[in-house]
Amino acid sequence: MAKNVSRISSVPQRSSLRAEVERMLSAAIVAGELAPGIVVSVPELAARFGVSATPVREAMLNLENRGFVSSVRNKGFRVTPVGEDDLQELVQVRCWLEVPAARLAAADFPMDQMDRFRALADDIVQTAAAADFADYLAADTAFHLALIELTGNTRLRNVVADLRSQTRLVGLASLKDTKELKRSAAEHHLMLDLLADGKADEVAELMETHIGHVVGWWAGRSETD
Repeated sequence: MAKNVSRISSVPQRSSLRAEVERMLSAAIVAGELAPGIVVSVPELAARFGVSATPVREAMLNLENRGFVSSVRNKGFRVTPVGEDDLQELVQVRCWLEVPAARLAAADFPMDQMDRFRALADDIVQTAAAADFADYLAADTAFHLALIELTGNTRLRNVVADLRSQTRLVGLASLKDTKELKRSAAEHHLMLDLLADGKADEVAELMETHIGHVVGWWAGRSETD
């Protein structure tokens, strides 16, 4: 197992152990802290998390259903590789859904909710600075789904949540302390500035660029400014 997976540690005794283990493992895989091809064992993970094997095994089975890992007989689970076509398709579908939703939000943004959105954006900036990728991904998801919820379409919100749960950002962990990570985090506050001003075209363009980081910076590729 990789030696640099520092974020996998004792699990806080809160909520469902299985859900918490899955959240932390998912974040490690999404961010690239657990790289494609690595084989992890349930006993080793259980010891690292400080829990019994049962919630770890259940979490790994759920991650297998999501396509994040595949079982390896008598060894554990292998982190699956990320397909270029899969990433491109996920980005395309997310843009088709999230960019128009951002336009709708700009048309009638509820200013009485601005403090809540600013707090979410602050969480993203702070967790990015701390390289706490599990909490960073959770904060980022919370922000984007909150924007989707402004459309009033629960089905759309659920579809986007599912798409995000499938998205892999294998180059994210390598961007610790980089200008790219800071810039991406700061884009959430910029989105809020544009939403507050009702600038639908600008926020739509920014949202498309922001989602595009999945196949750009987060995939280890440079992007033009």
